[in-house]
Amino acid sequence: MPDADDALGQAIREENRKLRYLRFMVDLALYEIRSGSLSLSQAREVVENLRRQALLLFPGKETAFDLIYRPRFRGAITETFQLH
Repeated sequence: MPDADDALGQAIREENRKLRYLRFMVDLALYEIRSGSLSLSQAREVVENLRRQALLLFPGKETAFDLIYRPRFRGAITETFQLH
């Protein structure tokens, strides 16, 4: 049944591609926030824009984004803008 295996393999490759893209975008956003070139409101907007992008890639995964990535962004924003 190679057709089912091929379809599954292709689906897995596509999922991995989307995940790599999301990780790249997260890293880029964190770099931009930490660079200090944004205002606090711009940094928060970057996070929300990235969240929207993530949900386009992975519909219905709001909770996953909030558990995995939001703490990283919160930490970067707190550190960059000294919100202790």
